[in-house]
Amino acid sequence: MYCDFFGFSEKPFTITPNPHFVFLSSIHREAFARLLYGVDSHAGFIALTGEVGTGKTTMLRTLLTQLDPNRYTSALIFNPCMSGEQLLAGICRELGVETGEKSRFGYLDALNGFLIEQNHAGRTVVLVIDEAQNLEPDVLEQVRMISNLETERDKLIQIILAGQPELNAVLQRHDLRQLNQRITVRCRLTPMKLEDTFQYINHRLKMSGSRIPGIFSRGAVKRIYRFSRGIPRLINVACEQALVMAWTCEMLSVSPSIAAEVIAELQPAEERKGLWSRISHRLFAGK
Repeated sequence: MYCDFFGFSEKPFTITPNPHFVFLSSIHREAFARLLYGVDSHAGFIALTGEVGTGKTTMLRTLLTQLDPNRYTSALIFNPCMSGEQLLAGICRELGVETGEKSRFGYLDALNGFLIEQNHAGRTVVLVIDEAQNLEPDVLEQVRMISNLETERDKLIQIILAGQPELNAVLQRHDLRQLNQRITVRCRLTPMKLEDTFQYINHRLKMSGSRIPGIFSRGAVKRIYRFSRGIPRLINVACEQALVMAWTCEMLSVSPSIAAEVIAELQPAEERKGLWSRISHRLFAGK
């Protein structure tokens, strides 16, 4: 599609979490540093919260890829809509733990033995549960029970609970107060600022192999920033469609007018102005 036109080796603004494109704004750097500190200091429980699209999953995947496999063993659970027993089974499966008895006790017993082995080998086990706001209270209580697996001196497993701001409300429940009190490191992702948005867009273009300077004009970026409010996922959506529009117009840069036209299409249905019908017209007209 437009990749050859702009000289990209791959699309720069896909919305799937990809550590290759990770960009740590000032806000993301602080949160990432807290995550690393929590894991390295064996804090036990760490909470990462942020609005939809602020980059939580990308940050978590980046963290896991940067952990030294000689010192860390990790597992990522990204579908937490399950029972406590299913969660334990999923954790054992992700860690490669063999279990004999397929029951809550059997999973916990096997997991405990595995964690002790890892501890003796000098490795830290890190469990990441994404979208944790969807966990039922009884399942979260099961997560707390996992954290009880410890030696006299140290926690055997480091648990990162990541989710939308609703996770904070869940943790404030009276019946989850023991879990909430155990969270010693808390990180919060907020939307990026305008300058970070400039750098974010240019970073993704560079990582995609772009050799064309200034593909997005400053005026276009400002419009995209106002539309997205600094949320990376929305920035990606707007930038992707802006590149398609520029390609159909045979323009090597995204102007403020192109950005405005794309943003108009991304508004609620009743406010749209038929951008994609115009793109289709230009394509089939040979533009």
